[in-house]
Amino acid sequence: METGFILINKPSGMTSHDVVDYLRKVTGIRKIGHAGTLDPMAEGLLILGIGKKSTKKLSQFLRMDKEYVGKIKLGEVSNTYDKEGKIEKFPVKKNPSKKEVERVLEKFKGEILQTPPPFSAKKVKGKKLYQLARRGISLKVPPKKVKIQEIEILEYRFPYLKIRVKCSSGTYIRSLAHDIGKTLECGGYLVELKRIKVGDFSLKKAHSLSEITKENWQKFLL
Repeated sequence: METGFILINKPSGMTSHDVVDYLRKVTGIRKIGHAGTLDPMAEGLLILGIGKKSTKKLSQFLRMDKEYVGKIKLGEVSNTYDKEGKIEKFPVKKNPSKKEVERVLEKFKGEILQTPPPFSAKKVKGKKLYQLARRGISLKVPPKKVKIQEIEILEYRFPYLKIRVKCSSGTYIRSLAHDIGKTLECGGYLVELKRIKVGDFSLKKAHSLSEITKENWQKFLL
């Protein structure tokens, strides 16, 4: 049986498991997994292991640093920390200047404590947070230490802020967007997210699902 890894450019609107299901149908192989979930809203690099031998090695990718490009909308907040949630206006006294945004981003460089979004797949007492949140149950989740190696402004025109972030595994960009908005005292949530790197693996080398067929999937294996 063919085994190896395939780099996929996941489109927005699909779950990471949808990508796994697609490749199961194309390859006829049941044992397929991915290295690090992307939210349905998010797009970008998803590493898939094909076959038992490769899925056993997926944990090595989970520990690698990640790089993202994210777009934040300021002046509003979301209960999910992204555009999929309940959006509310935030009372903004004045629009932050680019210099103020740069100063705030500097505060997030290095090791920081971060709390996962209330609507996330993180498990607490055996239950996923989003399952509890949908039932109106809110649990206090202890923050965890993550590391932001690099963070920079790519574009800024209020209310939209586009950033590039290189971070440790386990960092929630939704939480980062929320915390940036909170620190700027104007609120904020994530409206777009693209994962562009996992370790040394780049989105530039990834393939769209439409490229991969029953006849040619083996040629995409790493």
